Amino acid sequence: MRKSRKQILDWEASWTVPAAAAAFGVVVLLIAAQLISQVSGDGDAEVLRSIDENSGSVAAAGALQAIGFALMAVPLFFLFRAAAARSERVRPQLVGLVIAAPLFLAVSAGLTIGARGEAADQFVAGEAKSTLTPKEAKEDCEENRQDEGKEGFAEEYEPAAGEAALAACEKRETEDDEASNAIGEASLAGIVSGLGIAGGLGLLFAFLYTGLWAMRTGLLTRFWGSLGMVAGFAFLLGPLFIVTMIWLLYFAFLCLGLVPGGRPPAWAAGAAIPWPSPGEKAAAELDPRFDLEEPEEPPEPPEPDQLPSGPDENGGGAGPEPGERRRKRKRRE
Repeated sequence: MRKSRKQILDWEASWTVPAAAAAFGVVVLLIAAQLISQVSGDGDAEVLRSIDENSGSVAAAGALQAIGFALMAVPLFFLFRAAAARSERVRPQLVGLVIAAPLFLAVSAGLTIGARGEAADQFVAGEAKSTLTPKEAKEDCEENRQDEGKEGFAEEYEPAAGEAALAACEKRETEDDEASNAIGEASLAGIVSGLGIAGGLGLLFAFLYTGLWAMRTGLLTRFWGSLGMVAGFAFLLGPLFIVTMIWLLYFAFLCLGLVPGGRPPAWAAGAAIPWPSPGEKAAAELDPRFDLEEPEEPPEPPEPDQLPSGPDENGGGAGPEPGERRRKRKRRE
């Protein structure tokens, strides 16, 4: 059953501030998680050592990420419902996916804290085992030395040089393999991986579908609707997650009506007001009489002097001029 315009606007009015606050919260929490996390390292071995040394900051960053991911469901749900209220073509059953995807990522982030801690403890305690043989490690390092050159290879393992650099490389390869096995063998590794993949793909679809229909119904401009569709891809690519943060900040200001030019007309109308196509824009610029929203008016009735004349002297109607008479086609026998 379709909701009335008043019902749509009342529901959106009650959710506007929570959606804006949640969008702001996502940005603050995820950026804060990046800043307080002190994990660093080139290989898995260095990363696990860093996690073991900074277990407190790692746990705090993971908790902030989990809360931030969970809050992401609020603005996505709000925008999805707003688009669905303005178009029957939006599939309402997909709202479950829009909500579940961020929650999956939230649970995955929370469990990652335990999985990383378990792997770090196992590796630092020397309990992790390597499946890489010394021969395989040596072959890998010799290939790296050929690719990088002796000088570049030696600089990577400075101050070691020559055979010492090769031995240092073999040691690092073995340790990285041990660390990789410790990460993969953690008791929560399978659950973390499964929830992360499901949540990531679901979030990608949620941004793509919601941004598309928000643009089609006029809730977002073409630029911000397109950027919202790209935000899902950017979030999964790691370094480009800042694009998602920018879009969420814009959406928060949009909900509060603090963007330049105000909110698009579709918000106040409670109905879809699609943006004009490039062809319609061009027509409006060429002909000021062209109205993008109203259909063309019917033609005006002809003037009295343009109406056909009355009957002629013989009682027949006024026919066309001699030069305008149409020739009759001869019937073929």
